[in-house]
Amino acid sequence: MFIHIGGDVVISSAEVVSINDLHTTSSDATKEFLEVAKEEGFIKDISNGNPKSFIITNKHVYISPISSLTIKKRANFLKSLTDESQS
Repeated sequence: MFIHIGGDVVISSAEVVSINDLHTTSSDATKEFLEVAKEEGFIKDISNGNPKSFIITNKHVYISPISSLTIKKRANFLKSLTDESQS
């Protein structure tokens, strides 16, 4: 299944490692992780200057204009669809 994370970007739910709120995540370790990811070229900023969340996948870290709660709801909705189809 795929999750729309903002703009024209859709990612595979199988690639998602973590969905995080950008504004409430203020630990030093998280800030350092994002800085290193940026330096290493793993950041894909699709927020158009309005960052709300970041999504860690096995390939990239996406900065999204959509709230982490909304993205999590989309991911859980997709999971519930696949769970129902397997029943």
